[in-house]
Amino acid sequence: MSRYADLKHRAVTTFQRHVANPVLRRLPLQTVLETTGRTSGLPRRTPVGGRRVGDSFWLVSEFGERSQYVRNIRADPRVRVRIRGRWYEGTAHLLPGDDPVARLRGLPRLNSAAVRALGTDLLTVRVALKRR
Repeated sequence: MSRYADLKHRAVTTFQRHVANPVLRRLPLQTVLETTGRTSGLPRRTPVGGRRVGDSFWLVSEFGERSQYVRNIRADPRVRVRIRGRWYEGTAHLLPGDDPVARLRGLPRLNSAAVRALGTDLLTVRVALKRR
């Protein structure tokens, strides 16, 4: 990873971790991905942008394998997703072979623009939602 990409990653994740995420997590209609901390075993909630399509929820990680929630998914793919205020259980699948830029075209515009602008190593994630 280039020095610029590393600096960008640190700046964006610091802002998200300490400013944006604590506020966004509390908004009732914000989509939130809940993973299990790979070291702590505690629930970790991350605001995300994405879209439900049938029994799948699609999102694109800005920093790919460097994202903490992606690392948590690698350790335990069982997740929950809060969509429009309702929680769904599911299994997350990392899709390095998918074209994340093309995938972003089908996801919410504002979030997709932010992911493209701030991201350095995009990675598609699909959550297979359990049927109720």
